[in-house]
Parts: sequence; C-alpha cells; structure tokens
Amino acid sequence: MKKSRFTESQIVTILKEADAGMKVDDICRQHGISSATYYNWKAKYGGLDASELKRIKELEAENAKLKKMFADVSLENHAMKELFAKKGW
Repeated sequence: MKKSRFTESQIVTILKEADAGMKVDDICRQHGISSATYYNWKAKYGGLDASELKRIKELEAENAKLKKMFADVSLENHAMKELFAKKGW
C-alpha cells in the first residue's frame, strides 16, 4: 500500500479547514489533493481531534500486540494437544 504524503495530524488539520468555512475545492487545490481523497479522509477521520487520533493509534498498536501474543499461545496449545494425543494421554 502506498504511503500517504500527509500524516494523520495533517489530515485532521486539513479537514478542520473545511469546518472553519473554506470551500472544499479551494482546500483541495491548496494542498494538492483530489476531492475524492478529501471525502475519503473525511469518512475516515471526520470529527476526530489530534488527541483522539493518537489514542486510536495506541489502541491499534496494543491490539496488534495482543493478537500476536494470542497467536503464540494458541500455537503452543495446539502443539501440546498434538503431543498428548500421540502419547495417548
């Protein structure tokens, strides 16, 4: 997936310009983005503050860590069940 030229905090700032009253076409022209990109960003980041965005990123990182831990434990559990089945316990 292609990396965006803009960080999430910059995207939130751009969206806030439209909330302040600027026209979407002017914002898109000023920042060099298409109107489709603007509306995709609005659907994804609309109504968020920078602090909320930071919290979401922290939660996503924690969730990824927990998923990895669960996968490791599940794999160990499956291996132990196979071992016990071979031993006849």
